[in-house]
Amino acid sequence: MSNSLQPSKSEIHFLSGPQTHFKNTIFVFKVMREFIKGFKAFHRLGPCVTVFGSARFKSDHPYYKKAEEIGAAIAQLGFVVMTGGGPGIMEAANKGARSVGGKSIGCNIILPFEQHANPYVDKSVDIKYFFVRKTLLVKYSYAFVVLPGGFGTLDEFFEALTLIQTKKTKQFPIIIFDKVFHAKLIEYIEFLKTQGTVSPDDDKYFLLTDSVEEMVEDLMTNAIGKYNLTTVTNK
Repeated sequence: MSNSLQPSKSEIHFLSGPQTHFKNTIFVFKVMREFIKGFKAFHRLGPCVTVFGSARFKSDHPYYKKAEEIGAAIAQLGFVVMTGGGPGIMEAANKGARSVGGKSIGCNIILPFEQHANPYVDKSVDIKYFFVRKTLLVKYSYAFVVLPGGFGTLDEFFEALTLIQTKKTKQFPIIIFDKVFHAKLIEYIEFLKTQGTVSPDDDKYFLLTDSVEEMVEDLMTNAIGKYNLTTVTNK
């Protein structure tokens, strides 16, 4: 890994407690530099749809195959397919986009263990800080597609739900794939309803499905149609 991609310790120091005003100011400038990098990379891409999922699934796994199909379908609508740029579900979605001549990008998070961009991204952007990366994904994505994954995938899912629920961002499609895999997650959300910690209709903010066709319909109605994305439909 080159020095430019070495994991930054500045975030660890910043989150470890009070720092001097000088150190806090330096960190703010580092964060600003990361945002500017993202703005430059994404500005001319066109509308994106981000696909989340585990990096651990191999190319012969059914979830990998499903992500390929999903990536292709998203690209055929004219969207840029955005992923974390790594292996597994991310690679599969980028591969699916390429298989139909679509564009895709990897928004990679720099971690202590090395992760190379998969060979199917047209461009890869390395971001040091998780919160910067998540903000960029929300800013430039017109939908999130959530496939089976781990903590990181759930983090993105719940952050998006929180932003929409609290009206910090406009509502956009959040599509969860695989009813069997996510059955316990949905069961827990139903439990939260019974406890009154979420509203009875908060599940309106996401679509749970096993159907690529249903995903396409949702994107057509609630992304392309809702935001009048003629630059997508004319591609």
